[in-house]
Amino acid sequence: MRGRELGRKKPWNLAEIWLLTRATQVLVSRAVVTKTQAQAPVRSLDQRMDALRRANDIRVRRAKLKKDLKDGQARIEEILRDPPEYVSTAKVFDMLMAVPKFGRVKAGRFLNTCRISQSKTVGGLSERQRAELIGLFNR
Repeated sequence: MRGRELGRKKPWNLAEIWLLTRATQVLVSRAVVTKTQAQAPVRSLDQRMDALRRANDIRVRRAKLKKDLKDGQARIEEILRDPPEYVSTAKVFDMLMAVPKFGRVKAGRFLNTCRISQSKTVGGLSERQRAELIGLFNR
């Protein structure tokens, strides 16, 4: 069938298919070799250690916040209304999962109701999304 579409009168035989496949592989491999990829900038040991320290600090503070949410010592509405700097890059879905009586289904339903993606970060919420989400908690 394929050979006739290309103007051939007879179908391709196995030898022709192998030759075409091999020629395509060679062309693709040469194209990959000539392509250059962007590399991350070189960082000094001090810069890397500083970034690691900051990342660990953020992880610890988020873990404490999630524990406070679970224990009822913090309110999700306050966090969503005025998020601390270390929460701005956290996913809204993960923050909702830390609220008591919230599982994957309920958190997903809340986000879908407000037309918010599950991959949206707290800092990336628009004012409309933020207000709708807070409004759902106040019902």
